[in-house]
Amino acid sequence: MRKLILSSVVMMAASQSAFADAEYIDRARVLSVAPQVQQINQPRQECRTEYVRESVYESNRSNTGAIVGGVAGGLLGSTIGRGNGRIAAAAVGAGVGAIVGDRVGNQNAYGNVEQCVMVDQWQTVTTGYVVNYEYQGRQYSTLMDRDPGPVLDVTVLVRPNVVQIQPMPAPGYRPAAMRGHGPRQHRQYW
Repeated sequence: MRKLILSSVVMMAASQSAFADAEYIDRARVLSVAPQVQQINQPRQECRTEYVRESVYESNRSNTGAIVGGVAGGLLGSTIGRGNGRIAAAAVGAGVGAIVGDRVGNQNAYGNVEQCVMVDQWQTVTTGYVVNYEYQGRQYSTLMDRDPGPVLDVTVLVRPNVVQIQPMPAPGYRPAAMRGHGPRQHRQYW
């Protein structure tokens, strides 16, 4: 009789462990899909080239423009006047010519200057989808990385609803480590 009970218990335990966790794929109906979006700033650099007048004051400035301008102005001024006026006109022409020649000879240069500035560029990015679906009359929600369409594959796990009971020690049982120590009282450890 004991062998029969023992073999029945072993067979029952083996069959329960074989069928304890059955897993299969089924389909659920999608009720709604809501994209989850987020605003993300991806700044970019915008550059443009501007032409600016640069004043350059160098120690090795050229005097050639002033000399040529002074000579040309003196010659032109000497042709205008008569007598002492000719000398005065030549002196004024030489002065004005020297100034104009210096400005032309040491002209301020125009240069290309590239100016860059960071510009905010906000973009709407989809981070996921909240999917509401129905499976066997119950409604569920999940977050997915894509839109599943009208149906959703779900994994179903079948497990028996069995509560395992821990064996209880006999009422008068005391662990060997506690025997002979202290007053003899009934203690329950579990």
